[in-house]
Amino acid sequence: MKKILMSLSLMLLAATGFAQVPFKPVEIDSAVTVSLPEGFTKKDTLGQSIYSGKTNIGYMVVIRQPNANNKPLKKERDLNNVMKDYIKGVKGQAEGSDALNARDTTIGHLKAKVFTLSTDQGAGVQLRNFIVIYTQDITYTFEYYYQQNRADLIKDEYKTFASSIQVSPELQRTDQYLSDAKGISPGLIGGVVVGVIVIGSMAFYISRRNRKLREQLES
Repeated sequence: MKKILMSLSLMLLAATGFAQVPFKPVEIDSAVTVSLPEGFTKKDTLGQSIYSGKTNIGYMVVIRQPNANNKPLKKERDLNNVMKDYIKGVKGQAEGSDALNARDTTIGHLKAKVFTLSTDQGAGVQLRNFIVIYTQDITYTFEYYYQQNRADLIKDEYKTFASSIQVSPELQRTDQYLSDAKGISPGLIGGVVVGVIVIGSMAFYISRRNRKLREQLES
């Protein structure tokens, strides 16, 4: 019994130690901030800024990457295509990789993509939680690396990291794509066509009936 209590105490102490890793706010640029572990490092290469920091259970990377092609996106579907290409590119970086739980979220006024990259090359499953924010000029990538067997341990720390991302209110959806118009869906077009046919048929029937009534009255 004493051994069990001692083991539980050690587990609680370990968990407490993990939770006490200090984080500090870091200004990525004038528009974006995030909290990273104290002692983080920064590296600037060819206009790209990479921030990295680690704790006992996870490793965080933030990348500020100027877009090679900063031509404005026209519509939301263009942004969706950019994100699909991004995920495809990340998956192609290592064999045995797959993107899991891809979904959209909102940070400030901006649309962001969230997903987890799972990589298994025979030495245990490595996981990377991604949050990606695309703007016309800059793509911001937030990554959290961890081992699959630590998935339960990292929950609070990852929440601290992810929820600390702050975006300037000056950044709007128009900094991602120009128009909120989603276009006319094929289903809606089909409904309009059917409606026009029905209305045209009714008008033809009513006109024909009225003509027959007039002929009967005049005869």
